[in-house]
Amino acid sequence: MSQTASSLLKFITCGSVDDGKSTLIGHILYDSKMLYADQEQALMLDSQVGSRNGAIDYSLLLDGLMAEREQGITIDVAYRYFNTDRRSFIVADTPGHEEYTRNMAVGAAFADLAIILLDAKQGVLVQTRRHARICALMGIKHFIFAVNKIDLVGYDQQRFLSISEDIQQLRNELRLENAVIIPVSATEGDNVTKRSPNMEWYDGPALLEHLETVDISMDNTESGFYMPVQRVSRPDHTFRGFQGQIEAGQVEVGETLTILPSGETAIVKSIHVGDKNAGSAIAGQPVTIQLDREVDVSRGCVLTKDAGLKTATTITTTLLWMDEQQLVPSKEYWIKLGTKMLPAVVTDIHHKVDVNNGSLLPTNTAVKNELVSCDIVVSEPLVVDEFLLHKTMGALILIDRVSHATAACGVVVSVGSENQDGVVLQDGDAKVQVNLFDSFWFEPDVNMVLREKHPAATYNKGDALPLQSEQCAYPADFDLQSDVGFANIRGGVFTGFGPRNPQLPLLDVNGLEADNGTTGSFGKYRNILVRNKG
Repeated sequence: MSQTASSLLKFITCGSVDDGKSTLIGHILYDSKMLYADQEQALMLDSQVGSRNGAIDYSLLLDGLMAEREQGITIDVAYRYFNTDRRSFIVADTPGHEEYTRNMAVGAAFADLAIILLDAKQGVLVQTRRHARICALMGIKHFIFAVNKIDLVGYDQQRFLSISEDIQQLRNELRLENAVIIPVSATEGDNVTKRSPNMEWYDGPALLEHLETVDISMDNTESGFYMPVQRVSRPDHTFRGFQGQIEAGQVEVGETLTILPSGETAIVKSIHVGDKNAGSAIAGQPVTIQLDREVDVSRGCVLTKDAGLKTATTITTTLLWMDEQQLVPSKEYWIKLGTKMLPAVVTDIHHKVDVNNGSLLPTNTAVKNELVSCDIVVSEPLVVDEFLLHKTMGALILIDRVSHATAACGVVVSVGSENQDGVVLQDGDAKVQVNLFDSFWFEPDVNMVLREKHPAATYNKGDALPLQSEQCAYPADFDLQSDVGFANIRGGVFTGFGPRNPQLPLLDVNGLEADNGTTGSFGKYRNILVRNKG
C-alpha cells in the first residue's frame, strides 16, 4: 500500500444551498459501513418522517441541529471521521446558504481538498463561484466538481458537458491545476462509491475512488524550519523551554536557531516530545525546545532556521469580510497571525473582487461575504510571510476590538517594509516622513472620525507639494519642524532642509502649528470630511 493511499486526507464539501452536500457525505458513510447499529436504526426511523417519502435521507447523518432538520439545510460545520481499506478521512460538511459563508470559510481553512457540488438542473451559481474562490484563497490545491442530481436530468451527457464548460471557465479563471469533474447522484448513489451503470458515457473514477487515490504528498513545499511559540514552559528555576507545533522542516539538537522578531540566535540544547527527550523533531509535532542561553522569547515569537521569514509593520492582504458591520478604513482591529495578536489598522482598500467574473472593482469599504484587497499596519514588527511561501505565517484573522467577534479572515499577499505608507520629504541623505496629507473622515456608521493614510509618495528637493485640496489648505510658505531640521516650503515647493524663518508659520509633521511649543488648532489647515453613504 502506498504512502499516498494510506495517509490522512482532510476535505470539505461546499457549494450552493440544497446542492446535496450532506446527502453525499451521508451516502459515503452509509456505503462505507461507518455507522453503528443504533445510528443506522435511528436513520431509518428519522427518514420515515423526512422529506423523501420514507426513503433513506442520508443528509440526516450530518444535519444534527433541530433548525437544520426543520429547514432541510446545513447551518453549522459538521466534521466526520471515516476510513476505507485504502485511506483515512476527515470531512467537513459546510453550509451552502450565503448567510453562513463564514462557517464555510472555517471548514475550508483546514482542508487539503474541496468537493464543490453543483445541481445538474441549475449549473454554476453565484454561491458556487464564491465558494470556489474562498477555497482557492485558503490554499486548497485539489478540487472535485461534483455535478449532483444527474438522475433528475435523465443522466443526460449533453447537460453534463454544458456544465463542464462553465466549470472549465471558472477553473481557468482561478488557475486551479488539480481539478476533476464527476457526475453523481447523492441520493441514488451513482458514481459516489462505485461506478454507475446509468452513465456508460462517463469513463472517469467514482468520487470515493478519486478521494482514495489523490496524491497530496507534494502540496507542502515550505522551505526551512520554523515554529511559532505558543507557550513558555518554566516548571522550576533549572528549566526554560519554548513550546509549539513545528510548522515546517525539522530541527535537531545542536542546531543554531534564529529568534524572530529580535534576530537573536541560540543553539538547541534539548528537544522534548511529550515527556520524552528526542534528538530531533519534524513538521507536525508539538515539541518543547530548550536553548543553550537565556534569550527574550515569549508567545508570538518564532524559532526559525533557513525559512526566510520576514519582519514588517505593513502587509498587503486579501480578506473575506465576515462581520455584520462593514469594513471601515482606519478603524482599529486585533490581528492574529501565527500565535501573535496585535492592534492593527486597515489603512487602504485597493479593490473588491466580483465573484461572478473575477473582475476587480473600486471600493472604499466591504460588507459581509465580500473579498477585498487591503493594506494593514500593525503596532509593532510582526513575523510574517506571503501565504504562498509559508502558510501559517501568511494566514490571519481580524478581530473587532469592541465586540471581539471575528471580523475577517484572509491571507498575506505581499510584505511591506517600515514606513512605506505616507509622504516622505527628501533632501539628499536627509529625509523625514510627514502626515500632512492624510485624510480625516467622519464615519456615520461608527460615529467616529477616522484617519486615512495618504498613498506612499516621496517629494525630493525642488518638487511642488499638494498643499491645497479638499482635506487640507496649507499656506504657500511655511517651515516644518522635524528631527532632521526645518523643512522649508516656499511658494508651494519643498526647497530642502534649512534655517527657520521666524516670519513664517511653523508646523509639525502632522500639519499642526508648533509655535511656542504648543500644538495649534486642528481645523486651521485641515478639514474633516463626511463619508457620503448615498
